[in-house]
Amino acid sequence: MAVFSAGMIQANFLAESFLCRTAASFVSTRIGIIPKAPILPKDLGINKERKGGLIVVGSYVPKTTKQVEELKLQCGHFLKKLEVSVDKLAMKSLEEREEEINRVAEMANLFLGASKDTLIMTSRELITGKTACESLEINFKVSSALVEIVRRKSTRPRYILAKGGITSSDLATKALEAKCAKVVGQALAGIPLWQLGPESRHPGVPYIVFPGNVGDSKALADVVKSWALPSRLSSTKELLLNAERGGYVVGAFNVYNMEGAEAVVAAAEEENSPAILLIHPSALKQGGIPLVACCVSAAEQANVPITVHFDHGTSKQELVEALDLGFDSLMVDGSHLSLKDNIAYTKYISLLAHSKNMLVEAELVRLSGTEDDLTVEDYEARLTDVNQAEEFIDETGIDALAMCIGNVHGKYPASGPNLRLDLLKVKYKQSNVSYFSVAIDNVRIES
Repeated sequence: MAVFSAGMIQANFLAESFLCRTAASFVSTRIGIIPKAPILPKDLGINKERKGGLIVVGSYVPKTTKQVEELKLQCGHFLKKLEVSVDKLAMKSLEEREEEINRVAEMANLFLGASKDTLIMTSRELITGKTACESLEINFKVSSALVEIVRRKSTRPRYILAKGGITSSDLATKALEAKCAKVVGQALAGIPLWQLGPESRHPGVPYIVFPGNVGDSKALADVVKSWALPSRLSSTKELLLNAERGGYVVGAFNVYNMEGAEAVVAAAEEENSPAILLIHPSALKQGGIPLVACCVSAAEQANVPITVHFDHGTSKQELVEALDLGFDSLMVDGSHLSLKDNIAYTKYISLLAHSKNMLVEAELVRLSGTEDDLTVEDYEARLTDVNQAEEFIDETGIDALAMCIGNVHGKYPASGPNLRLDLLKVKYKQSNVSYFSVAIDNVRIES
């Protein structure tokens, strides 16, 4: 192509004129466009936007069906999937058609509003009419229904991907009312990326035009993975590993309501620092699942790594229930038990939590002081015994150990803290546990 283009340029110098009917590759070669890497969210400055993206699939060509199957295989764990029944849209009554459009539009609004990437796809069974005209009418009913679904969606998405030539054209002009768009590059080779014009319903939103027959079976999944909203910036394990490498401390803060969670996240973002939201069993008892959902949502939408930790789980029942509530990590607190019972208790929960890729923290000895109406007298608390901790760690397989090095719950005495930091050094050298937690509780956070 380059040699041919060079020859044509030479011929142009001899006053020859040419009318060319060509593919796009000739145009880019002829005018010297330098190949560019695919455009990513960070290139448009939207990588920190915590909004869900919208993927609409209307194409029925075999390649699209294979790409959709691969998309669900690779991205099914974070995509919210809405299948639109073609039978209801094109073959049933007007009432059933309207119910189906309303159902999908309402669910899409809810998912996008909850910052979830959402896939809307027509059912894959191809329905045809008895004649070519009937088949064309079916196609029109399906296409117009997709337009209506997107038109009724009020939530502004992070990006929109339209799969199929007719689908992408109709959604842009009819559903989104775009009259112009800026072509900013490609999302992948052969897949144009626009930004919708100011007159559209969502000005400036990236619009990915994905033709039906373009790309291999993994192309759709590759684009969605590049543009999808990460479910979480970090896990507790990653957060602590990064702190270990960087030589800094991660603050963990007990929260009891939405305002507390928002305050911690806002402070963490202002300081560009990671943080951990702690939910104590007493707070969970009062706030319930809504409190956990509030903290998880705040962590997902934060611009810095935030994780959610279930703190001081003292009963097997509450810890087992916490496994499925969305926590990133949990603390098995068997410090009120004998060493033997504590090992058995912690090991049991640790096995369950690790099956869900959750970090497990445990406590071997009780800290003195008061926390959430639980008081431990000084005579009940003691410094962590290094040899005993070794046995405990080996038997339970935990990831983190709450150390007692002279730290207390609540206020320190008038003489101030007397911390045995040397114990941390000894433990770190001898143990295969990477993280140690030390409660420094007399830190005041003021509004």
